[in-house]
Amino acid sequence: MAQRLALCRLLSRPARGSLASHGRAFSSSAGRRNTFNVQDGNDFQDRVVNSRKPVVVDFHAQWCGPCKILGPRLEKLVSKLEGKVLMAKVDIDDHTDLAIEYEVSAVPTVLAMKNGDVVDKFVGIKDEDQLEAFLKKLIGA
Repeated sequence: MAQRLALCRLLSRPARGSLASHGRAFSSSAGRRNTFNVQDGNDFQDRVVNSRKPVVVDFHAQWCGPCKILGPRLEKLVSKLEGKVLMAKVDIDDHTDLAIEYEVSAVPTVLAMKNGDVVDKFVGIKDEDQLEAFLKKLIGA
């Protein structure tokens, strides 16, 4: 009986490497609601430009090493702000038009937007203290 129970538990676990095992499939955490991937130009307009909350826009690429360091670092700090700021992730290979429109010439590029306007920007990787200062300036804290 104990072996059958152990086998059932093992089989009910998500496979390693699956989306469910990383909490990405159906996550309901505040961090996930505050961070989203931009789907297209209309989505960007609706969720970023028309947002009532300040939005940090992370222009990145899958092949970009520094982006893989900066993205999670920024997501972590945005989630700590508990809804005071949103984070939009824009893959420049999928959304070249947005990268051109916002004059992104290198990745990672991070924009701070309020009421549809770019109010601050940086290019490259930053440490957590610098990111915290960037976010506090955006929300006026």
